[in-house]
Amino acid sequence: MMGNYMFNDGMWFGHWLWMLVIAVLVVIPAWRICKRIGYPGWMGILILIPLANLILLYFIAFSNWPAEKPDDIRNS
Repeated sequence: MMGNYMFNDGMWFGHWLWMLVIAVLVVIPAWRICKRIGYPGWMGILILIPLANLILLYFIAFSNWPAEKPDDIRNS
């Protein structure tokens, strides 16, 4: 019983620390991908939100990327 009490306090902090590490590891590549294809980098944060991450993946996969448009269209 005492072992569970001591372990729960450590798991709470460790859990949130682990979630922060995973979030950073996932958001950084998503942020870079969004910037490279011509969308704002903040769209990469959507990868953390359930269902929004799936919508983001489909949006990236099937939309026309601003970075691939010719310069004359982007500048007008």
